[in-house]
Amino acid sequence: MADPSNKLRTVICLGDIHGYLTELLNLWSNLQSQIDPDSFNTATIIFLGDYCDRGPDTRKVIDFLISLPKRYPNQKHVFLSGNHEFAFAGFIGVLEGEFEAKETWKEYADNEEIEGWYKGEGHEKMHLQGRIWGGWFDVAQGIDCKGSIFDAAPTFGSYGVSHGSSELMKVVPEDHKKFLADLVWVHEEDDVCIETQEGVKHCKLIAVHAGLEKGKNVREQLEFLKAKDVSVPQVTGLSGRKNVWDIPEELTETVVVSGHHGKLHVEGLRLIIDEGRGLEGNPLAAIVLPSMKIVRDTDNLS
Repeated sequence: MADPSNKLRTVICLGDIHGYLTELLNLWSNLQSQIDPDSFNTATIIFLGDYCDRGPDTRKVIDFLISLPKRYPNQKHVFLSGNHEFAFAGFIGVLEGEFEAKETWKEYADNEEIEGWYKGEGHEKMHLQGRIWGGWFDVAQGIDCKGSIFDAAPTFGSYGVSHGSSELMKVVPEDHKKFLADLVWVHEEDDVCIETQEGVKHCKLIAVHAGLEKGKNVREQLEFLKAKDVSVPQVTGLSGRKNVWDIPEELTETVVVSGHHGKLHVEGLRLIIDEGRGLEGNPLAAIVLPSMKIVRDTDNLS
């Protein structure tokens, strides 16, 4: 009989939720039913960021996430920041660390009118991403947005205020503000197992919302992300696209897992788990390690 102490640890990585509570609850239920109870109840669960915007239930999604450590005390929960939470936190003034607001605006000042940056109460001390998030995108540009280019209007609505209202700063509960302030930009996990054609591999895992840049020193990138330096106008590890798609060459035997990109991409040790739930009709997905099984909210398990 197999020694249960040798059972491989379960790690679950959940893609972008974007304010869709029903889909999140369905996915959670499907994960519970597809993973044996002992493994599920002791799993490391990494949420890959982008909990807010687009969908109608940001407030309830964050309530659910905050409730997990008490409801599942033997699980380990990791909550990454996405570019959307960075901007949300910037608008309501809970970004950790010091920054000179106007210094974050300078490089992109030519975009202020097109992107409709927020100019209301408190904007003078607001990070660039917060101003864009709470602003009004010029629909004449031909892009259909819900308020700003972040599609933030549903998040405002979930807290009972209209898009762009400074009242949001007052009505977001303190536990939500703490949740947003405490989000990590990167998470490292040692000895994560994955099943491959050659057998089980023991790897290091790095989770970051968008990814790591190729051609730049990985150690320096990780130190920057761990420090949560908010003095920059935008964080490439949270908002990059093609420049963070691949695994940097210097990383070996390392799984790099992200959301953000609106695609499901599993190639070697690069895992991108985001099937575009922010767009109506697309599923919310997670990957379960070591099996590499993809579980979706839409899976019909009855």
